[in-house]
Amino acid sequence: MTTKTVRNATLAEEAAAIATLTLAFSTDPATRWTWPRAHDYLDAFPRFAKAFGGAGFTRGGAHIVGDHAGTALWLPPGVEPDGAALGELMRATASPQSMSDGLQVMRQMESHHPSEPHWFLPLIGIDPKHQGKGLGGALLAHVTDICDRDSVPAYLESSNPRNVPLYQRHGFEITGEIQYGSSPTIVPMLRRPRRL
Repeated sequence: MTTKTVRNATLAEEAAAIATLTLAFSTDPATRWTWPRAHDYLDAFPRFAKAFGGAGFTRGGAHIVGDHAGTALWLPPGVEPDGAALGELMRATASPQSMSDGLQVMRQMESHHPSEPHWFLPLIGIDPKHQGKGLGGALLAHVTDICDRDSVPAYLESSNPRNVPLYQRHGFEITGEIQYGSSPTIVPMLRRPRRL
Protein backbone atom coordinates (compact mmCIF):
# COMPACT_ATOMS: atom_id res chain seq x y z
CA MET A 1 0.00 0.00 0.00
CA THR A 2 1.29 3.47 -0.92
CA THR A 3 1.13 6.05 1.86
CA LYS A 4 -0.12 9.59 1.25
CA THR A 5 2.35 11.04 3.77
CA VAL A 6 4.34 13.85 2.17
CA ARG A 7 7.86 14.66 3.29
CA ASN A 8 10.75 16.84 2.15
CA ALA A 9 13.11 15.17 -0.28
CA THR A 10 16.80 15.26 0.56
CA LEU A 11 19.55 16.03 -1.93
CA ALA A 12 20.47 12.35 -1.77
CA GLU A 13 16.99 11.57 -3.14
CA GLU A 14 17.22 14.00 -6.05
CA ALA A 15 17.92 11.32 -8.69
CA ALA A 16 15.03 9.11 -7.49
CA ALA A 17 12.64 12.07 -7.37
CA ILE A 18 13.59 13.21 -10.86
CA ALA A 19 13.24 9.64 -12.16
CA THR A 20 9.63 9.67 -10.93
CA LEU A 21 9.02 12.95 -12.74
CA THR A 22 10.62 11.57 -15.90
CA LEU A 23 8.15 8.68 -15.90
CA ALA A 24 5.22 10.96 -15.09
CA PHE A 25 5.96 13.44 -17.89
CA SER A 26 6.65 10.84 -20.59
CA THR A 27 3.24 11.50 -22.20
CA ASP A 28 2.93 15.18 -21.28
CA PRO A 29 1.87 17.20 -24.38
CA ALA A 30 4.25 20.14 -23.92
CA THR A 31 7.21 18.05 -22.83
CA ARG A 32 6.90 15.63 -25.71
CA TRP A 33 6.38 18.53 -28.15
CA THR A 34 9.75 19.77 -26.96
CA TRP A 35 11.41 16.33 -27.15
CA PRO A 36 9.30 14.11 -29.46
CA ARG A 37 11.91 11.37 -29.82
CA ALA A 38 12.07 9.02 -26.83
CA HIS A 39 15.85 8.96 -26.51
CA ASP A 40 16.05 12.77 -26.68
CA TYR A 41 13.38 13.04 -24.01
CA LEU A 42 15.04 10.53 -21.68
CA ASP A 43 18.36 12.32 -22.07
CA ALA A 44 17.08 15.89 -21.66
CA PHE A 45 14.19 15.73 -19.21
CA PRO A 46 16.18 14.97 -16.03
CA ARG A 47 18.41 17.97 -16.75
CA PHE A 48 15.31 20.06 -17.52
CA ALA A 49 13.70 19.06 -14.22
CA LYS A 50 16.83 19.98 -12.30
CA ALA A 51 17.11 23.40 -14.00
CA PHE A 52 13.39 24.15 -13.77
CA GLY A 53 12.64 23.06 -10.22
CA GLY A 54 15.83 21.67 -8.73
CA ALA A 55 16.28 24.67 -6.42
CA GLY A 56 13.45 23.14 -4.41
CA PHE A 57 15.88 20.51 -3.11
CA THR A 58 17.94 23.12 -1.27
CA ARG A 59 15.11 25.53 -0.44
CA GLY A 60 12.58 23.19 1.20
CA GLY A 61 10.32 22.86 -1.82
CA ALA A 62 11.10 19.33 -3.03
CA HIS A 63 8.53 16.89 -1.71
CA ILE A 64 7.90 13.20 -2.19
CA VAL A 65 5.04 10.94 -1.30
CA GLY A 66 5.19 7.20 -0.75
CA ASP A 67 8.37 5.42 -1.70
CA HIS A 68 9.08 7.99 -4.42
CA ALA A 69 5.64 7.29 -5.94
CA GLY A 70 5.18 11.02 -6.48
CA THR A 71 7.29 14.16 -6.55
CA ALA A 72 6.53 17.88 -6.46
CA LEU A 73 9.20 20.50 -7.00
CA TRP A 74 7.96 23.78 -5.56
CA LEU A 75 9.94 27.02 -5.50
CA PRO A 76 9.25 29.18 -2.44
CA PRO A 77 8.74 32.95 -2.76
CA GLY A 78 11.82 34.66 -4.17
CA VAL A 79 13.31 31.48 -5.69
CA GLU A 80 13.45 31.19 -9.48
CA PRO A 81 14.24 28.43 -11.97
CA ASP A 82 17.80 28.39 -13.34
CA GLY A 83 17.05 30.41 -16.47
CA ALA A 84 20.58 30.19 -17.88
CA ALA A 85 20.66 26.39 -17.59
CA LEU A 86 17.16 26.12 -19.08
CA GLY A 87 18.10 28.29 -22.05
CA GLU A 88 21.29 26.37 -22.71
CA LEU A 89 19.52 23.02 -22.44
CA MET A 90 16.72 24.07 -24.77
CA ARG A 91 19.15 25.39 -27.39
CA ALA A 92 21.10 22.14 -27.27
CA THR A 93 18.29 19.57 -27.12
CA ALA A 94 14.84 20.89 -28.10
CA SER A 95 13.18 19.90 -31.36
CA PRO A 96 13.50 22.46 -34.19
CA GLN A 97 9.75 23.14 -34.14
CA SER A 98 9.65 23.78 -30.41
CA MET A 99 12.69 26.04 -30.66
CA SER A 100 11.07 28.19 -33.33
CA ASP A 101 7.88 28.70 -31.30
CA GLY A 102 9.26 28.14 -27.80
CA LEU A 103 10.63 31.65 -27.31
CA GLN A 104 7.17 33.14 -27.71
CA VAL A 105 5.72 30.48 -25.39
CA MET A 106 8.35 31.35 -22.75
CA ARG A 107 7.56 35.06 -23.06
CA GLN A 108 3.87 34.36 -22.55
CA MET A 109 4.67 32.19 -19.54
CA GLU A 110 6.71 34.98 -17.97
CA SER A 111 3.86 37.47 -18.48
CA HIS A 112 1.46 35.30 -16.46
CA HIS A 113 3.64 34.88 -13.36
CA PRO A 114 2.34 36.87 -10.40
CA SER A 115 4.44 39.89 -9.47
CA GLU A 116 3.78 39.41 -5.75
CA PRO A 117 5.69 36.82 -3.67
CA HIS A 118 4.27 33.35 -4.34
CA TRP A 119 5.00 29.64 -4.30
CA PHE A 120 5.62 28.37 -7.84
CA LEU A 121 5.09 24.75 -8.86
CA PRO A 122 7.37 23.99 -11.83
CA LEU A 123 6.80 20.21 -11.74
CA ILE A 124 4.55 17.67 -10.07
CA GLY A 125 4.19 14.07 -11.15
CA ILE A 126 3.15 10.64 -10.04
CA ASP A 127 4.73 7.39 -11.26
CA PRO A 128 2.12 6.00 -13.70
CA LYS A 129 1.98 2.83 -11.60
CA HIS A 130 0.59 4.90 -8.71
CA GLN A 131 -1.64 7.41 -10.48
CA GLY A 132 -5.26 7.71 -9.43
CA LYS A 133 -4.57 7.10 -5.73
CA GLY A 134 -4.79 10.71 -4.50
CA LEU A 135 -1.04 11.22 -4.28
CA GLY A 136 -1.03 14.32 -6.49
CA GLY A 137 -3.66 15.89 -4.26
CA ALA A 138 -1.58 15.10 -1.18
CA LEU A 139 1.46 16.78 -2.74
CA LEU A 140 -0.59 19.86 -3.66
CA ALA A 141 -2.22 20.15 -0.23
CA HIS A 142 1.16 19.98 1.49
CA VAL A 143 2.15 23.40 0.11
CA THR A 144 -1.29 24.98 -0.31
CA ASP A 145 -1.70 24.51 3.45
CA ILE A 146 1.52 26.52 3.91
CA CYS A 147 0.19 29.15 1.50
CA ASP A 148 -3.01 29.45 3.52
CA ARG A 149 -1.11 29.65 6.81
CA ASP A 150 1.22 32.35 5.48
CA SER A 151 -1.35 34.16 3.26
CA VAL A 152 0.74 33.63 0.11
CA PRO A 153 -0.60 32.75 -3.36
CA ALA A 154 0.50 29.70 -5.34
CA TYR A 155 1.01 29.58 -9.10
CA LEU A 156 1.48 26.84 -11.70
CA GLU A 157 1.29 26.26 -15.44
CA SER A 158 -0.54 23.09 -16.40
CA SER A 159 1.05 21.53 -19.47
CA ASN A 160 -1.54 18.74 -19.54
CA PRO A 161 -5.26 19.62 -19.79
CA ARG A 162 -6.18 16.40 -17.94
CA ASN A 163 -4.67 17.86 -14.76
CA VAL A 164 -6.60 21.15 -14.73
CA PRO A 165 -9.59 19.72 -12.78
CA LEU A 166 -7.26 18.43 -10.05
CA TYR A 167 -5.72 21.86 -9.66
CA GLN A 168 -9.16 23.49 -9.64
CA ARG A 169 -10.27 21.16 -6.82
CA HIS A 170 -7.33 22.53 -4.82
CA GLY A 171 -8.35 26.15 -5.36
CA PHE A 172 -6.35 27.09 -8.46
CA GLU A 173 -8.14 29.27 -11.01
CA ILE A 174 -7.36 29.57 -14.71
CA THR A 175 -5.87 32.97 -15.51
CA GLY A 176 -5.42 32.64 -19.28
CA GLU A 177 -4.02 30.46 -22.01
CA ILE A 178 -0.50 30.13 -23.36
CA GLN A 179 -0.06 28.93 -26.93
CA TYR A 180 1.97 29.93 -29.97
CA GLY A 181 2.43 28.36 -33.39
CA SER A 182 2.61 24.59 -33.12
CA SER A 183 2.81 24.47 -29.32
CA PRO A 184 0.23 22.66 -27.23
CA THR A 185 -1.82 24.85 -24.91
CA ILE A 186 -0.45 25.54 -21.44
CA VAL A 187 -2.89 26.75 -18.78
CA PRO A 188 -1.61 29.26 -16.20
CA MET A 189 -3.37 28.92 -12.84
CA LEU A 190 -3.28 31.00 -9.67
CA ARG A 191 -4.46 30.06 -6.21
CA ARG A 192 -5.21 32.82 -3.74
CA PRO A 193 -4.68 31.86 -0.09
CA ARG A 194 -7.73 30.78 1.85
CA ARG A 195 -8.47 32.19 5.28
CA LEU A 196 -8.00 29.70 8.08
